Amino acid sequence: MKIYSVGGAVRDELLGLPVKDRDYVVVGSSPENMASLGFRPVGKDFPVFLHPQTHEEYALARTERKTARGYKGFEIYASPEVTLGEDLARRDLTINAMAKDEAGNIIDPFGGIADLEAGILRHIGPAFSEDPVRVLRVARFSARFGFRIAPETLALMNEMVHNGEVEALVPERIWQELERGLMEKKPSRMFHALKECGALQRIMPELDALFGVPQSPQHHPEIDTGVHVMLVLDHAASRDYPLEVRFSALMHDLGKGTTHPEEWPHHSEHEARGVALVKDLCSRIRVPNDCRDLALVTTHFHGTAHRALELDAAGILGLLQGVDAFRKSERFEFFLCACMADFRGRPGYGEAPYPQAEMLRSALSAALDVDAGAIAKTASSPKEISEKVAQARVDAIGARLPIRGA
Repeated sequence: MKIYSVGGAVRDELLGLPVKDRDYVVVGSSPENMASLGFRPVGKDFPVFLHPQTHEEYALARTERKTARGYKGFEIYASPEVTLGEDLARRDLTINAMAKDEAGNIIDPFGGIADLEAGILRHIGPAFSEDPVRVLRVARFSARFGFRIAPETLALMNEMVHNGEVEALVPERIWQELERGLMEKKPSRMFHALKECGALQRIMPELDALFGVPQSPQHHPEIDTGVHVMLVLDHAASRDYPLEVRFSALMHDLGKGTTHPEEWPHHSEHEARGVALVKDLCSRIRVPNDCRDLALVTTHFHGTAHRALELDAAGILGLLQGVDAFRKSERFEFFLCACMADFRGRPGYGEAPYPQAEMLRSALSAALDVDAGAIAKTASSPKEISEKVAQARVDAIGARLPIRGA
């Protein structure tokens, strides 16, 4: 029995990156032998075991045979006769198909080290096309490492899209890869890669539709809506904003993709039109509720937030109520972050002041100081209570921000 460290851990070590998880391949063993050594079986589809002390994963060397569409359409074969080379050959990219033995020697049968040094994402062989998740993974690795995709690999990804293999992706796997890609330092690279191979149009057609749609150059030096959304997303990442904010940055302008070309470069009421698109997309790929809800609020109200300095106290209260700021304080802060990313995700605006955020925080603080309980005692019906509380909040906002008036 021989044990090798494989995959991402070897790759990241060679890149000088911290290694979070280690995976091991065991050659020359069987499930019975692993169990006798104290390893605990956990694999559902193929033999994977947890080490009795470290609890790291150890998988028996295996080969795969494609039997059906999708990432689960494989027949797994694991036995003591399967070699390390055969196991590595089933992996996706050369940089992920290296191993390190117990003496520290690197086994690199497909030129992974050379591709690491050159910054290239290159598939190992034609079996790459058997798993549609690999299209998403390559795009995500492009975002993570900033590597370029080898022309032959991009061509194969394109072929996988056009032959329908990507259609077999299940929503959970799509979101899993998108979520990880969104949290990279330069997430736009993932979406550019998906667009380049045609996958973005299949997975997120609402986002794909934004590229080539012009905006007013007065407000958007970058002009192209798709380019703008990518800049906003990367700005959110540069500020280390959480996943919910980054996803909202990605979604906020979907409505512009439905503007009739005769109206370009203007996009009247695109916020309201975008809400239905965000709902459909989130339902289709099973986006978690917290990401969906912030994206909906951001899509609907980001334009109003940008115009906050022009609103009177009643308008400001309407915005605070619309984003549910009184009940969802953390989400309100995330909403402001998404709005700031939208404002600053334009050439030349990266450090521009956004006084709307502080003004809206101050307005919320003033409105929260209103004693709704005391007001309720002076009213005779729920409707009257609501009206009096709202008026008191408008007055409080007007007093805090006198230039707005009441």
